[in-house]
Amino acid sequence: MDEGNQSIASEFVLLGLCHSSNIQILLFMIFFMLYLIIVSGNIFIMILIITDPRLHSPMYFLLANLSFVDMWLSSVTTPKMITDFLREIKTICFGGCMCQILFVHFVGGGEMVLLVVMAYDRYVAICKPLHYSTIMSLQRCIGLVMTAWIIGFMHSMSQLAVIIQLPFCGPRVIDSFFCDIPLVLKLACMDSSNLGILMNADSGVLAMTCFILLLISYTYILLTVHQSSKTGTSKALSTCTAHITVVVLFFGPCIFIYVWPLSITWVDKFLAVFYSVITPLLNPAIYTMRNKEIKNAMKRFQSCYIDSRLNI
Repeated sequence: MDEGNQSIASEFVLLGLCHSSNIQILLFMIFFMLYLIIVSGNIFIMILIITDPRLHSPMYFLLANLSFVDMWLSSVTTPKMITDFLREIKTICFGGCMCQILFVHFVGGGEMVLLVVMAYDRYVAICKPLHYSTIMSLQRCIGLVMTAWIIGFMHSMSQLAVIIQLPFCGPRVIDSFFCDIPLVLKLACMDSSNLGILMNADSGVLAMTCFILLLISYTYILLTVHQSSKTGTSKALSTCTAHITVVVLFFGPCIFIYVWPLSITWVDKFLAVFYSVITPLLNPAIYTMRNKEIKNAMKRFQSCYIDSRLNI
């Protein structure tokens, strides 16, 4: 292949979720509303935790960080997808495509580690309650959150450093609504099958390592509390159900995208939407519905900030 055809791609064409203009208008309205709920819901949880002194504990510090991560994860791809519903030709520049890859893996990798940190917090709270305040000090919490960000950054840079150097030629069409590594690799002017396996393995190792650590943590929590109390299992389930639900919702799509890819277009698109839109949407609802302290904080917030202003 001559050198002229192996140039750096200036842009890629995104096929999006569907081709029907009528369906795209409907999807525009649906995802626009969902994105507003994601942003407002996660911002509200962060404001609630910051302003309510009763929520100034390690668990809620980590929850505020999770809300921030979820909001950022959705913002990497969703705004572009929403605006593309109104465009006949959906394109993304090479730099924008690389940025999506960088931030999806940066934020996604950081969230995986953050969920492990939250599981560790629940382990200490349930299995070592007398040492909880000592072990989960503010300095320790900040250090664990920083570790999550560092691991996410290293993971994303390892992915980007490889893919940004690939030559692209011929059709530059991506059958999705955003740039993801498995789809971009198919457009390289070389046999990228082995490279794809290695890069999926990189993501898969991180995902499976975190998932296994989470399984071990929550299993140990349930076994430990069950042995110390007849009602221990129900108490542990009541405390950890929200965390376990979030873990399953987040890691399910990740595993099927990077560990056991199905290579079915509509399934891949569904998993990508679930990963980037549905999970950040459900997390605030899960934590507010399952957590009495959050519900009480919402009532206090309403009485202090909303009702007081209405009475002025």
